[in-house]
Formats: sequence, C-alpha cells, structure tokens
Amino acid sequence: MRRLVAVAGILILVGGIGAAYYESTHRFGGSVRGTSTEFDPTQTVAPPQSSPLVSPMFGGVPQHLHVGVGSVRPPFKLDWITGGTSLIEFPPAIAFHYLYYASLNGNLIAVSSRNGRRLWTVHVGRCQAASPAVTRLGRGSVFETFLNRQPCSRGAVRAADGELLVLAAGPSHSLRWRKRIGASETSPTVAGNRIYVGDAEGDVYALRGVDGKTIWTFHGGGAVKGAIAYDRGRIYFGDYAGRLYALRASDGKLLWRAESNRDWFGGHGQFYSTPSIAYSRVYLGSTDDHVYSFGARTGKRRWSYSTGGFVYGSPAIWQHRVFVGSYDHTFYALDAATGALLWKFPANGPISGTATVVDGVVYFATLKRRTYGLDARTGKKLWTYPDGAFTPVVTDGKRLYVVGWGKVYAFSPRNRLKDPKSGS
Repeated sequence: MRRLVAVAGILILVGGIGAAYYESTHRFGGSVRGTSTEFDPTQTVAPPQSSPLVSPMFGGVPQHLHVGVGSVRPPFKLDWITGGTSLIEFPPAIAFHYLYYASLNGNLIAVSSRNGRRLWTVHVGRCQAASPAVTRLGRGSVFETFLNRQPCSRGAVRAADGELLVLAAGPSHSLRWRKRIGASETSPTVAGNRIYVGDAEGDVYALRGVDGKTIWTFHGGGAVKGAIAYDRGRIYFGDYAGRLYALRASDGKLLWRAESNRDWFGGHGQFYSTPSIAYSRVYLGSTDDHVYSFGARTGKRRWSYSTGGFVYGSPAIWQHRVFVGSYDHTFYALDAATGALLWKFPANGPISGTATVVDGVVYFATLKRRTYGLDARTGKKLWTYPDGAFTPVVTDGKRLYVVGWGKVYAFSPRNRLKDPKSGS
C-alpha cells in the first residue's frame, strides 16, 4: 500500500512539473493565422520624404512605421562618433541638420548631423527613456518626456514624478514650457498642433503644442509605456494591463478597447510596444511573446504570432511586411495581412528594441550589443556593427546614424571595398 502511495505521489509530482513547464512555455496560447479581413493595402501613409523635419519623432511619422528616407545602403564608411558612457536607449529625432536625443543620466543633447559637434547640452537631472519630438513651432521646438528625478535605480522610480520639457531647437535652447505629469517613457507624438504623451499612472494627455495647455486626458487600466500612435483622427496605445485602446483624437472619447491573450489564470501579457498603424490594422508586440494585429476600425483581433520570448519593440511596417524582434534571440518577418512567417533570422542575443527599414535593409540590435542589417525581402545578412542594444538606426537620407550603448555613429555609403571602420 505504501508503495502504491509513493508511486502515486511521484506521478502527481511529475505531472505537476510537466503541467508547470507546459504552462510556462504555452501559457498564452500559440499563433492564430489571419485572413485579409479588415486589411486594406491602400490605407497607409506615404513613405517619408526629405525635409527640414526628416525624422521628427519616434518611428518617423505619427503612425510609427519605422521606415527611413533616401538611398542609404551598406557598405558604409564611418564619418564621425559622438557621445559618452551614459546609455542612449532611444534613437534621435532629426531636424534642421541636427540630431536631438537624451541619455539615461538626464541630459538632452543636440549635435550636428554633419560632424557630430554638440550644439548644446541641457542637464535636466531626471531619468530618461524616450525619443524626443521636433516641430516647426517657434522656428523649431524640441519636446521630451522624463521619468523621476535622479537617482535612476529601479527601486527609486516614482510613478507620479515626471515631466514634459519643451526647448527651442536652435542655439539658444531656451525653455518654451514644461509640464508636470507622471513618470513618462512615452516618446512624444506630434499630430497637427497637438502633442500626445502617456505616463506611468495610466494617463494619456492631448496637449496644445504652443503652451502645453491640456485639451483632454484619458485614464487607462495600467501604466502607459510606449508612444501614442495617431492615424486618421484616432489615437492608439497599449498599457501594462494588457489592453489596447482606440480614442477619438479630437476629444479623447473611447472608441474601442481590445486585450492581449489571457493565460490559464486570467492574466494578460503587457503592452510595452508602441503600436504601428498601416493597412487599416494596428500592430504591436506583448510580453506574452506574441505579435498582434487588430482591426483599426473595430478592434477585433485579426491574427497573432507566437515567438519564444518577450516582444518589447514596435513593429516596423514596409511593403506589406511586419518586422519585429523577440527575446528568443530571433528576428521575424511576417505577412502583414495574415501573420504568416515569411522568414526569420537567428541573432546573437535577445532583441528588445525596434527595427527600422532603410532602402530595403532592415536594421535591429541585440542586448549583446550588436547591430544587424538584413535584406528586408529575404532576411540575408548584409551588414553588422559591434555596438547598439535597443533601437539602433535613424537616417536623414544622407547618412545612417547608429545608436550604440552610449555613443552615436554616423555612417555614409561608400563604393570602395571593405573599410576596417565600417563593420563587416
């Protein structure tokens, strides 16, 4: 009898271990293949064009497509390097022949796109994890969100202590206005004369660009980490409660709300990813390992693709393809209509940031500090560089700017054979 009880106990233990393993690896379900329902290939913004505001915000346009301008392809030669030792997590905005970016130690910086020389540095004294936005307002203004005041350790984060800072883009870098909000990691989104930001307290703000006056606010169910996407009079954002929202941009009215997958215990994956809007769809990744596509008008889930790890980055959208990396060390190209896998590329480490497509080459970086450039159609490796960790690439159509751990590198195309400074 005792032997039977012991055997039964062992079987229960083994079964429990097996169930726990399956739950931990399959807790949010697998991929769900989609169709062309609510997919309109004509409903996307035109590719960006060269202008004084070349890449004025995260993702380049309010829809966050992450597609660069111009014909800039490898092989490259290194033109200049700028920066220091503090982490630069998010890419610069490019405007008026300058790159504007912030570092983790609370500095907001402007450097020349021609030679990397600093125009100015503003010591804000706050922790930082977002890209700036630049507008023509007042002959050029820079908008940047900040987290709590230093120190910047994880335990020191204070959800209510954040700020949106607005400076003149030119040499004076004078203060336009500042606004206290919750601690914010959302890169400002510009649409018309409005600025959209979110914060760690779950609030989303529509602000008047000229003076920061609040037009409306909306409170979600969890912290808003990614940037706000705008398209055709609507804004879209995800939160840490695993919900995706569509609001009317004019007044903040809720139009629909969708959710990520539930696990066996009713929990949701979190949305850190910034939504990307194209083809009447909303695309974003989740900490439940999935990439999602929702109908932009209805909020209905049209497909989901299961990777093997967290998907923090915002999808890049180009020629009916969705490009996204995962913590499973793999970079994916998916069909934008159905979510079918087109190709995948094994990288050397976890992929946390967002990809960017420039002239048919898709660039991304790993947390092992390496940047890759792949043929966007085939996944063939074309170029690598031994730095970069998060969202590594922006361009002004003349140079490719690679964001390393604490430095920014400027590359220009070359016709010569391999240059030792240009990577491999």
